[in-house]
Amino acid sequence: MPVPTLNAIVSALRFFFTHTLDRPDLARRLVRLAYPLTLPVVLSRDEVTRLLDATTCLKHQAALSVAYGAGLRVAEVAALKVIDIDSARMLIRVERGKGGRYRNALLPADLLTLLRQWWKVGRQQGVMQRDGWLFPGQHPMKPISTRHLHRIVVEAARAADIAKRVGPHTLRHSFATHLLEDGIDIRVIQVLLGHAKLENTAFYTKVATRTVRTVTSPLDKLGLFKTGEIAPG
Repeated sequence: MPVPTLNAIVSALRFFFTHTLDRPDLARRLVRLAYPLTLPVVLSRDEVTRLLDATTCLKHQAALSVAYGAGLRVAEVAALKVIDIDSARMLIRVERGKGGRYRNALLPADLLTLLRQWWKVGRQQGVMQRDGWLFPGQHPMKPISTRHLHRIVVEAARAADIAKRVGPHTLRHSFATHLLEDGIDIRVIQVLLGHAKLENTAFYTKVATRTVRTVTSPLDKLGLFKTGEIAPG
């Protein structure tokens, strides 16, 4: 059984013994296991472009563009309604974020243009309502499912010949990493992602390769090894 799953069981048992049975003594022996965090898979900007171009319809392209362009979680994308797009302030209202927290997300100008195109097409297809879901499912009264969004990403990645193991959250990882590489303050990124703790956002510094490449090593500043001055062997 994966360690995160075991830790979830431990947390549930500790709550049961401590609060339900009022026996905190029984919970003392329940210890959460430490496990190494794996680095998230991040797409390059070229790979993101190829993935979005490989989608099969405007609705799918718009949904994945929201995930990347605003850095939303897959459940947040699925739960968006048309009224959540605030074009006057260039914001996306996220009312069903993790932990039930509300926040404002980024609405890039190009993303707004794409969403307006999807609005026109959706209205023509009869699936879009002014107070309805931004991305309706097979039934217009229900939102697209997170499972369907995951399948869309996987199929688009396969069509774009991207060998990396990707999912909807990969686009969110890529959003945060690319912002960090562009020099955006990490606390701003924390707000945009809706992270409660800065340490969760700081994790992206481990995969921001462009940021690493801009650092000059102190060895280079010594000037010991000039190009062409090292004898072979």
